[in-house]
Amino acid sequence: MGASDGSAATIERVVLSAYTIPTDAPEADGTYAWAETVLVLAEVTAGGRTGVGYTYADAATAHFAHAHLAPLLVGRDALDVPAAWVAMCRHVRNLGRAGVAAMAISALDAALWDVKAKALGLPLFRLLGAARDAAPLYGSGGFTSYAPERLQKQLAGWAGQGISRVKMKVGTHPERDVWRVEAAREAIGERVELFVDANGAYSRKQALAFSEEFAALGVTWFEEPVSSDDLAGLRLLRDRGPVGVDVAAGEYGYDPAYFRRMLEAGAVDALQADASRCGGITGFLKAADLCEAFGLPFSAHCAPALHLHPACACTADFRHLEYFHDHVRIEAMLFDGTAAPVNGALRPDPSRSGLGLAFKHADAQRFKSWAASN
Repeated sequence: MGASDGSAATIERVVLSAYTIPTDAPEADGTYAWAETVLVLAEVTAGGRTGVGYTYADAATAHFAHAHLAPLLVGRDALDVPAAWVAMCRHVRNLGRAGVAAMAISALDAALWDVKAKALGLPLFRLLGAARDAAPLYGSGGFTSYAPERLQKQLAGWAGQGISRVKMKVGTHPERDVWRVEAAREAIGERVELFVDANGAYSRKQALAFSEEFAALGVTWFEEPVSSDDLAGLRLLRDRGPVGVDVAAGEYGYDPAYFRRMLEAGAVDALQADASRCGGITGFLKAADLCEAFGLPFSAHCAPALHLHPACACTADFRHLEYFHDHVRIEAMLFDGTAAPVNGALRPDPSRSGLGLAFKHADAQRFKSWAASN
């Protein structure tokens, strides 16, 4: 892997595309159900090299990025990623920064970091500066749409791979939740940590009652027990819930101000951020810095292949990244270079530059629903 001085790094072309991939079984959590996932891919070419970034959103995000953001990037120096990030954030001020705009910025920002690292001949975690050489993970799935046998098989499968933490969904049918958590505990044994994620399905009083019952079954992580917009409710759960059960939220943060408000409210024991939503790798590292300033642990939400390098670079108390079933399957299907778990962690390949990913266009063609270039 020879290093380059990064010269001739002017952005020449930006391509946006969307791919609709059916799930391998119906999936649901406490507040939503789905049968397909859309991956929005951003490709940025500079100096003959192409960087890739992506988000999980809707094809509308690809349209938005193509129409409003890609024209801002063509002709810029690919090495000046912060300047591009600021320009994109300013451009969407009157369009609504959260949601579609933030996810579009996220995909493009990741592609910019990828092409910069490739221009310099470095794996991204080396370009950013490594704080650790691997990122601990937890297996994540356990959808409420799963039959008990499938739930147990999936969680036990991760435990059998040496993954010491697993997460399941709760909240669709509250009357069944304790029974399902008992089934999960039976499948994974006592040594594996068990997390639950309600996706905001419970009321405050429900969540308080369930937190006690889950704690008795060894649950150590209660994600979005109430809506992540209910900061007072999260703070109530954090203050009055059982010792040993961390309250976590943050996956729907789209900008640094969101994370600051959550941290200032004392709403969580551990903060989550998602680089495919919060402004890309730039926004993810900003969230990590805020978390470090407040002295709390930090966790990456979903999209494990996207998070691996920045997770290894952030100086916060990084707890783990989410090895989410749906995204693991899609990323292995559509990208070369995804990492496999070893001893409960993912490790970036130092021989591959950038994010270490190469998109498999031929394999993805059958899923393509939209594409355009600038």
